[in-house]
Amino acid sequence: MTTQRRSRAREIALQALYQLDLNPHVAPDDLKRFVTARLHGGPLVPFSLELVRGVQGHLSELDTLLDSSAEHWRVARMAATDRGILRLATYEILHTDTPPAAAADEAIELAKRYGGEGSGPFVAGILGRIIADRAGA
Repeated sequence: MTTQRRSRAREIALQALYQLDLNPHVAPDDLKRFVTARLHGGPLVPFSLELVRGVQGHLSELDTLLDSSAEHWRVARMAATDRGILRLATYEILHTDTPPAAAADEAIELAKRYGGEGSGPFVAGILGRIIADRAGA
C-alpha cells in the first residue's frame, strides 16, 4: 500500500472517528459501510477500519495520555477534529508498526487540512511530546 493511499485511509478513519465522537451510538455495520463506500472497497478498507476500531478499543488509554501530554488542555475541551486526529495518531504510534514520525507527519497534514488555523502546531506539539516521552522511556 503506497503512502498516499494510506493517507487516504487515515483521512476516512478520521471522518469515521468524527462521526463516532459526535454520535457514539453509530452501529458497527453502518461504520463499516461508510468506510467501505468512501474508499470504494479494496485494500484500504481493513487498514482504515483497524485504525477506527483501535482508537475505539483504546479510547481511555489514549485520552489519558493525551490529557497528560497537552499542557493546559483536556481532551474533552479540544475541537472534535483535533481530538480525532490526536487519538488516531496516538493509537498509530502506540499500537501499530507505523514509524512514530510518519504517524505524526500524517496527523499534522490532516490537522492542516481539516482543523483550524492553529491545529497543525497544536497537534505537532502534543505528538512531539508523546514521541519524545516514548523515546526516553
